[in-house]
Amino acid sequence: MFSEERRQLILNQLIYKGRVIAKELADEFSLSIDSIRRDLTIMEEKGLLKRTHGGAIPMAKARTEARPNHERYGNGTKYDHAIAKAASSYINPGDTVFMGSAGIHYTMLSYLPSNIRFTVVTNCLVIADKLKDVETIETYFVGGKLKKSGNVTDSIANEFIRQFTFDTVFVTGGGISSRGISTATPEVASFGRAVSEVSRMKICLAPHYKVGMNLFAQSLGLKHIDIFITDEETEKQHINDIEAMGIKVVVAN
Repeated sequence: MFSEERRQLILNQLIYKGRVIAKELADEFSLSIDSIRRDLTIMEEKGLLKRTHGGAIPMAKARTEARPNHERYGNGTKYDHAIAKAASSYINPGDTVFMGSAGIHYTMLSYLPSNIRFTVVTNCLVIADKLKDVETIETYFVGGKLKKSGNVTDSIANEFIRQFTFDTVFVTGGGISSRGISTATPEVASFGRAVSEVSRMKICLAPHYKVGMNLFAQSLGLKHIDIFITDEETEKQHINDIEAMGIKVVVAN
């Protein structure tokens, strides 16, 4: 079998399964794992996939459709849970924190401290609804045009958010790379910048499957990030590059 034919078969599997494992591919094609890794590296350089520790995942498009709420606000991956748990440990008594509308923010709800009082501001109706009856958390919802997703990110929301100051914002995006945090729409990117400008500490929530990705609209440069929380599958080189920028990296497991 020619190498190009093999790489097409790998790509077909990736599209069908959503992920491939290097060791499994090596067994399937009766090749060394180093040969498969070279295939994956070449395919990554062509923009066909994104390598991860032990395999590869599909490369995200620059502009992607938002996932339906039942998927976005589902159970979350084990990596999401590890990062969410680590992130929640940075909430202190009396803090005012901003939580956005990403799936990993929803995952954080399971780990928010229950023995202290603090304030959450959010632009996500689903998250606000979950928090409204929690006695130890005072919840504020951002004003503006409510989208079908139940989120608010318009120009009214940008002006609304500038009235406040936050102790901490938990930022994320569809893509997180040395270029910064990015998302699929300029509107969401602009709102993310507005929140970050009024936040004293910026904590980036970065699952490995988003690290190294660049989406359509840049939201925030990594130089503004104080703490970068990722998981154990993030490539070591990405971690080294981020630490070289003077950013504290936490690998959650």
